[in-house]
Amino acid sequence: MNRLINSVWKLRIWKDTRGQDLIEYALMAGFVALAAGAVMPTVAGSLTIVFQKVSNLMVTAASQGG
Repeated sequence: MNRLINSVWKLRIWKDTRGQDLIEYALMAGFVALAAGAVMPTVAGSLTIVFQKVSNLMVTAASQGG
């Protein structure tokens, strides 16, 4: 009898899909975070170059305008 009860519980747990969506969203968030972490060093270097160019242009414009 005890074996039958254990089998029934295993089947109930196996067919239970209530937490499935949460796990899928957590996995997707993890993959997005991993991809962002891989891309960020490249993007950070590019942003630094862009801000340096903008800063140089502003300094040049300020010195010529005054």
